[in-house]
Amino acid sequence: MNISICDDNADERGFIKQIVLDWAARSGAGVSMREYPSAEALLFSYADCPPDILLLDIEMPGLSGVELAKKLRQDGNRLLRIIFITAYSDYIAEGYDVAALHYLLKPVDRDKLFSVLSRAVEKISDDGKKLVLELPDETALVPICDIKFIEVIKNYITVHAERDYTLKKPLKEIERDLDGRFIRVGRSYIVNLYFITRVTRSEIFLKGGGAVPLPRGGYEKVNRAIINMKG
Repeated sequence: MNISICDDNADERGFIKQIVLDWAARSGAGVSMREYPSAEALLFSYADCPPDILLLDIEMPGLSGVELAKKLRQDGNRLLRIIFITAYSDYIAEGYDVAALHYLLKPVDRDKLFSVLSRAVEKISDDGKKLVLELPDETALVPICDIKFIEVIKNYITVHAERDYTLKKPLKEIERDLDGRFIRVGRSYIVNLYFITRVTRSEIFLKGGGAVPLPRGGYEKVNRAIINMKG
């Protein structure tokens, strides 16, 4: 597993690196580590060694950590697990905007970083899961993390991911193959919480466009699920 630390303060990088090494020793995780003194330095070598987990300072000269994260997401690095490290709590909302796994306040607490790293590994493992769809002319293996939402029309379901897959199958059967990032919305939809950008009383809006109707009484349930996911 590749873990990178990006922080303009050498002492901070060393402190965090030692915690990561201690976590790796305790958990038995095989870790390869790289350190970067700036966002620009990480960008320069990113293609040569893309990290699985990025421990990213926010307040840095030049390109900030938030700006770096936005650029990485725009370039298609959706599966990268970003853990923000900051001395201020003002950046929490921006961290969610770039799908950061978590944020930690400086000075970093050893036990908290241990916990977040373990959660990052679980998320990476989850992203390797695939849904097997038996279609009329093919069998498709669809990464669960790519599924935006699933809808049912009469006896057919459509799985909306990088492309759409329509097959005859009860929604409750496919629901059993999903995990905690998905929420059932009414009788006809299952939505991936990580693709939600906005929720109103009547609709759920999704990344990349599109919306799912929200039945009466569903607003609080979806908001609670989002809050629990971010926690």
